[in-house]
Amino acid sequence: MTESTSKPAPEFTLNNPAAAFAELNRMLFAGAAGKLDAAQTTPDMAQMMQLFSAGMTEDSERWLERNNQYYRDHLALWQACANSSADGAALVPPTDRRFRAPEWREPYYNYLAQSYLLSARWLEELTAAAKLEAHAKHKLEFYTRQMIDALSPANYPWTNPEAIKLAAETDGASLSQGLKNLAADIDRGLVSMTDETAFEVGRNLAITPGVVVYENDFMQLLQYAPLTAEVHQRPLVMVPPCINKYYILDLQPDNSYVRHAVAAGHTVFMVSWRNMPAEMGHATWDDYLEHGVMRAISVAQDISGAQQVNALGFCVGGTLLACALAVLRARDEDPVASATFLTTMLDFSDTGELSVFIDEPYVAAREAEFAQGGVLRGRELALTFASLRANDLIWPYVVNNYLKGRTPEAFDLLYWNSDSTNLPGTMYKYYMRHTYLENNLRTPGKLTMCGVPVDLANVDMPAYLLAAREDHIVPWRTAYGSVPLLGGPLQFVLAASGHIAGVVNPAIRNKRNYWVNDTLPPAAETWLDGATSQPGSWWPHWTDWLAQFSGEQVAAPVAPGNARYPAIEPAPGRYVKTRNT
Repeated sequence: MTESTSKPAPEFTLNNPAAAFAELNRMLFAGAAGKLDAAQTTPDMAQMMQLFSAGMTEDSERWLERNNQYYRDHLALWQACANSSADGAALVPPTDRRFRAPEWREPYYNYLAQSYLLSARWLEELTAAAKLEAHAKHKLEFYTRQMIDALSPANYPWTNPEAIKLAAETDGASLSQGLKNLAADIDRGLVSMTDETAFEVGRNLAITPGVVVYENDFMQLLQYAPLTAEVHQRPLVMVPPCINKYYILDLQPDNSYVRHAVAAGHTVFMVSWRNMPAEMGHATWDDYLEHGVMRAISVAQDISGAQQVNALGFCVGGTLLACALAVLRARDEDPVASATFLTTMLDFSDTGELSVFIDEPYVAAREAEFAQGGVLRGRELALTFASLRANDLIWPYVVNNYLKGRTPEAFDLLYWNSDSTNLPGTMYKYYMRHTYLENNLRTPGKLTMCGVPVDLANVDMPAYLLAAREDHIVPWRTAYGSVPLLGGPLQFVLAASGHIAGVVNPAIRNKRNYWVNDTLPPAAETWLDGATSQPGSWWPHWTDWLAQFSGEQVAAPVAPGNARYPAIEPAPGRYVKTRNT
């Protein structure tokens, strides 16, 4: 996706609401759709229709049956509308949250909603019945759902009674502000999901006290100040995903995973990945291992004086950590006493909904695009992830921000979600081909990294594996696929909720639950059948597990770093504050 030149949002003079509605519709299609298409997140309509037609011709009799049922359902809907009482009593409103407002109960708008839901069900049934090979059918179902979500009558001003009512009540002021919000978001290339003026990294996000004790072209390494008089002898090195900023693990004091670990007596070191500029576009996967993960482990050893550290990786940070550990073991080095992998994929057999984007043509195109270096813009990845849950992460904000002219609520997690990070193109294309596309990491010796063949079976230290049951980025059964690959004693834990909320579940809030099962049968479903649900956060369970491998209690360090690695600047450091514009 190309970065646009920043321009002020245009001013709109509204003599009548109709003009504003027309302009809003024009901008929604011409502006927002154009941006999304440039990011390669919208479906190839020609390809979709070709697949759709192929599916119908495979079983014309079933298609005709479903088509006839669709017409009968619509006829019944028309009859229900005709039979509604003269005083405007509506049909039973749909349970869909998009249509819960009382305005949707008026007969005309209720009909729009019901008709849309009937059509959506018809399309879903047709695509489900299509006889196509697995990947083609997956793409067809995904793109059909994208189209269904986009065509909801709630998303457009002429068919959203809530927006029309609000425009009348505000004399068009809601439309004026909505147009300004839309123009600003089109210019920045993302739909605003939170009030970004409410947060600032270093002011009310990423504020756990610490300092930067090391930096290179790839990362800064933070050391956090102790909160206890004594600490565990072995420090804890955290490796966050390099496609996002590290502070997802250090949002605010009451939901900071970092603070939780420090309060439990761990000296925590955090890798803060650099938001890569264009000149770093040739950086490789091996560079991230050598100059990122392994360098962080070495510095933490030096500063703490411990022969071994504990290490933690989150998402792709966990994949990087596992690869680094395999390289170290191939070199006969053993600097890590235990490893924690949070929502991490090592076996990429089933990559969930992301697989719809990643096939040979996509990877080959990216290899050609980044043949001479360059960076993958973080905004492109952000749009891709948002499109996986468009009804949660795109369309509600279109309605709120543009149709109603409101500012989204302040939400720290969504602020982080929009704070994207660029990746080197060379590193990205290697990652796509050898993990997502070809799944080479699971095969011993198939890949050579940092000059040595890697075998995950050599990662033989105790490991804690956390998956999230509703994770659509790292499906929990895929995360369970790490169990037969790693060589050490394992603890597998399944958290409730999704990729982020399953991890960021602070103990003090006592929300949700998690499942434990000390046995590790071959099948993930068998593990779940024998698992026991535990109330609240998994954080204390992990803390108890980690304490076994953290060494004796020693006096907390009086100052960060040492003579070789003096303090450079206060946390959170410069790297994490570099935002894409």
